[in-house]
Amino acid sequence: MKMNTVLVTGGSGFIGSHAILQLLAAGHQVRTTVRHLKREADVRAMLKEGGADAGDRLSFFAADLENDGGWADAVAGCDYVLHIASPFPEGIPKDENELIIPAREGALRVLRAARDAGVKRVVLTSSFAAIGYGHKDRKAPFDESSWTDLNGVGLTPYVKSKTIAERAAWDFITREGGALELCVVNPVGVFGPVLGPDYSTSILVVQRLMDGAVPGCPRLYFGGVDVRDVADLHIRAMTDPAAKGERFLAVAGDFIPFVEIARILRANLGAAANRVPRSQIPNWMVRLAALRDPAVRQILPELGKTRNATSAKAERLLGWRPRSCEEAIVASAQSLIRLNLLKGD
Repeated sequence: MKMNTVLVTGGSGFIGSHAILQLLAAGHQVRTTVRHLKREADVRAMLKEGGADAGDRLSFFAADLENDGGWADAVAGCDYVLHIASPFPEGIPKDENELIIPAREGALRVLRAARDAGVKRVVLTSSFAAIGYGHKDRKAPFDESSWTDLNGVGLTPYVKSKTIAERAAWDFITREGGALELCVVNPVGVFGPVLGPDYSTSILVVQRLMDGAVPGCPRLYFGGVDVRDVADLHIRAMTDPAAKGERFLAVAGDFIPFVEIARILRANLGAAANRVPRSQIPNWMVRLAALRDPAVRQILPELGKTRNATSAKAERLLGWRPRSCEEAIVASAQSLIRLNLLKGD
């Protein structure tokens, strides 16, 4: 495989750090953007936790999704860009545009800079959030031909931001992308080994279950995929000719209920999972908790809703083979324990 220069946006993030690890392991020259260069030590520590000494094959650039500065320097001389950085807050912003505008404008900033620098292809991290929301209940699994209906009921600002940002990226390529190629990865909830205190909101589910912060399991269903497999899919999509102009769902098997995540933790982690709840809690109790907790309010539209999705396209076109969702969930918990990221450790 030819060694390339690859920019990973958001290198301090959960998926970004794993993508850098795999690119370095494959021999590429890697650049990454962080909002502040003082984060370099944090990122290098995360990579070391993942088993890599990046040395001088990794360089850092300060660039922010909300500003033009730094992007031209970051992409100059790059063959490919993995645009992984995206705002993903734990709580709900007061104004949904706090999420939507940086996600959309950030994607366009990166695409514009990549086009102007003669980059071959950008792989954009979108989400299942841009595919499976705002629809009537259905039995058939979602695939890449579906788009979230922005006029649907109960859409969170995060779901809107991912949908609008991905739509804007495809529109940009059609209208003014020039020779630049785009492909998109749409993961479900991303689990797997954390390398430091920066990790996805999905990992908070595992953390809160392990901490005993959740009194019972709400009637929610999750799609899961391991972060190592999400990074692998980005890298396959980066160079494979079959990925040009395509979206790829990243999901490991069927969606599972919240109570099953709790069961997996108890079955695999022994005494460390003593605080994980065993019972399911009724919807009325969750609605009561939502009166006090905005984070709980965010899940209300999802109570009892079952969805499914298929990654058959990524498996067929790119030869992608994900680990099981169970393995990803267990790896999340084991890494939280190892890094002392659980309360009471």
